[in-house]
Amino acid sequence: MDDLTAIKLHFGEYGNDGYINPVFVRQVVEKIRAAGAKPFLTDTNTLYSGSRHNAVDHLTTAIEHGFDYSVVRAPLIISDGLKSQNIAEVEIGQKHFERVKIAGDLVAADSMIVMSHFKGHIMAGFGGAVKNLAMGCAPAAGKKDQHYPTSPHVLEENCISCGKCVEVCPVGAASLEGEISRIDPDICVSCGQCMEVCPAAAIDLDWVNDIPVFLECLAEYAYGAVKGREDRVGYINFLLNITPDCDCVPWSDAPIVPDIGILASKDPVALDQASYDLVNRQPGLKGSSLQCNHGPGEDKFRGVWKKIDGTRQLEYGEEIGLGSRDYELIEL
Repeated sequence: MDDLTAIKLHFGEYGNDGYINPVFVRQVVEKIRAAGAKPFLTDTNTLYSGSRHNAVDHLTTAIEHGFDYSVVRAPLIISDGLKSQNIAEVEIGQKHFERVKIAGDLVAADSMIVMSHFKGHIMAGFGGAVKNLAMGCAPAAGKKDQHYPTSPHVLEENCISCGKCVEVCPVGAASLEGEISRIDPDICVSCGQCMEVCPAAAIDLDWVNDIPVFLECLAEYAYGAVKGREDRVGYINFLLNITPDCDCVPWSDAPIVPDIGILASKDPVALDQASYDLVNRQPGLKGSSLQCNHGPGEDKFRGVWKKIDGTRQLEYGEEIGLGSRDYELIEL
């Protein structure tokens, strides 16, 4: 009773329409109210530049996407504050991090419902409950921590000198030297925005060595986001409009598989594993970004992001006690 209950969402980057429909969120709000708790909708500011880089722009974007009180009947709070400076440290004692940085208002919340749009992701392979906990519950400094293993570099032979990477870089790490783009590794925060906007695929990562470590960092941050209140967090994954990219991009590509439904669990690892398996059972949609693996049973996210095995976040999450990959699917 009287819990201040966070509903952890992704409000969608301006120009994106893949985020969870606010009408669905309203149903969860009403259930929380009926249980005697006090819900609020929340997210954290982004590391990259865009329409959610500070709380003012973030709230404006959320409201313009329909997450206002008249629709959802709950207030909106950006949990890491105006400029991502509301930070609480949580001790986890794991391989990559002894302590993690979590948004202060999310740590202060009494309970949490994590609502995630299940979809692809340029660096994680896919994003569901685990990624929503990890990146989504971290302030900018925590997001930077998770990205520390990765360092984008320019493939000079592909660069077309368009300057788009320079335009979007939030920290001024990208520059044009003559006709070639350069990224300063000492300044770069590895947000990946330059990779998203590059029209020539001229910016790359060390996929073999860096990305598995990045996925382990995700799992450790997810662990920290719920540590000490694991039994007071619930998870809902929306397997609708399953796009190849995250809702962080300012566009929405065609879905890669047909809509599947909505899944819920108290275990984020089991929920993401079940979601992943259900997506892979589907036939790939023609006209989507799938380059291969169109058949039922084939790995759809590897069909979009060939260099990434996103299941490492689930494997490692199980290893550190975040949850279990075993599940029983109960259909309602």
